[in-house]
Amino acid sequence: MVVLDASIITIALPFAQSDLDISDANRQWALTAYTLMFGGLLLLGGRMADYLGRRRMFLIGLAGFAASSAMAGFAWDGMSFFAGRALQGVFAAMLAPAALSLITVTFTEHRERARAFAVYGAVSGGGAAIGLIAGGALTEFFSWRWTLLINTPIAIVAAIGGLILVIRDVPSARTGHYDLPGAVTVTLGLVSLVYGFTRAAESGWGAPSTILLFAAAAALLVAFVMIELRSTSPLLPLRIPGDLNRGGAYLVAFIVPTAMFAMFLFLSYYFQNTMGHTPLQAGVLFLPFPAGIIVAAAAASSLLPRFGPRPLMMAGTLAGALGYLYLAQLDSDSTWLAHILPSELLIALGMGLVFVSMQSVALHRIDEKDAGVASALVNTSQQVGGSVGVALLSTIVAQVLSNDGRSAMALDRSTGQPVPVNPEGFMAASIHSYDVAFYCGAGFMFLAFLVITGMIRMGRHELGDEPQNAAVVAA
Repeated sequence: MVVLDASIITIALPFAQSDLDISDANRQWALTAYTLMFGGLLLLGGRMADYLGRRRMFLIGLAGFAASSAMAGFAWDGMSFFAGRALQGVFAAMLAPAALSLITVTFTEHRERARAFAVYGAVSGGGAAIGLIAGGALTEFFSWRWTLLINTPIAIVAAIGGLILVIRDVPSARTGHYDLPGAVTVTLGLVSLVYGFTRAAESGWGAPSTILLFAAAAALLVAFVMIELRSTSPLLPLRIPGDLNRGGAYLVAFIVPTAMFAMFLFLSYYFQNTMGHTPLQAGVLFLPFPAGIIVAAAAASSLLPRFGPRPLMMAGTLAGALGYLYLAQLDSDSTWLAHILPSELLIALGMGLVFVSMQSVALHRIDEKDAGVASALVNTSQQVGGSVGVALLSTIVAQVLSNDGRSAMALDRSTGQPVPVNPEGFMAASIHSYDVAFYCGAGFMFLAFLVITGMIRMGRHELGDEPQNAAVVAA
């Protein structure tokens, strides 16, 4: 539900914009309000799960997410819509780390944990693609409002399941005060970073607002590290990312989504603008991706105890890189069956292997008292990585299209905006710009392969070596 919500509104946004009379300049806040709050508050949400109880924060997050989804779904103007989206991001930041940390402390036997991570990885990896399908279907057959209202009954069912089935966990004992300076600096730093990449995609990397936001993010995140080094009760104990294996896993969690979210964006453009499909048809064409991730994640749960995470992560990133390279061969004569389907399946295979193995390494040997914040760091890495990828590759695509499509464009005298005068030439330039983005995606996957090769040292025999404290054993 959390991952899906980042993409489900994408297809519905033009209809919401028309109904609520939102200007073109402000429509991006439908996405930005959610991602800013979600990305900025994840670490704080993770630590709250540790200190206040993971089950409790899971249920609070579900209740808040249901209420804020209803608020956005029943919005009467642009401001109420944006406020609902922002509140969704706040409660998603509580919900996501609580859910993953509950898995971490519930499943302690390595084979069980591998299966649990496989389910979680399949859901999180396929959520964005399923969001596009659901968004297209709900918008086409019902209303854009149902892309948000659908969360409320789902959250109620999940809350009932949480009350009945989820174990009662014991909150971690605090040995000192809440790390408020750390919480403030990291939250403001991550918000500045995520918003900086959003501004970069809109205004350019050299714009004063972009530079100012990146400078503020750097200063705040450096201050956060200094605070954590000196704090007796740190928000993020630096021993968590400081371990070589875990540090490599967090880097992979950052790098891989930079390619994946951009792939969704540009393939969506290709399906609708180039191939002429409706939003629902475009969503259906993404179906092999979540299906492939589910199959690959199930396979990874069986292979992980046998081979360990490193070979699976290396194979997954190479499969993903091959998928992006094949996708980068798209042209105006390409077909979905011959060119896009094999690429989707290769990328999905890679993502399924990487997600399950990465989460296993990222949460390896994490004490129960730190499970929430360690889980939040996985989510934070993925969220910021996705924002980086969309902003960076959107800028590259725009620049390539500007250079290649100049001869196919002319200025409209009435609006002053460029319009295509040679549709075939403009289409060819658009497809080439997407191909460049897919080549960049292959590069990111190969970079992740290099990180795995250099940093992930964990063998299969270490998977069963987990801390077994009294609370976990009692659970």
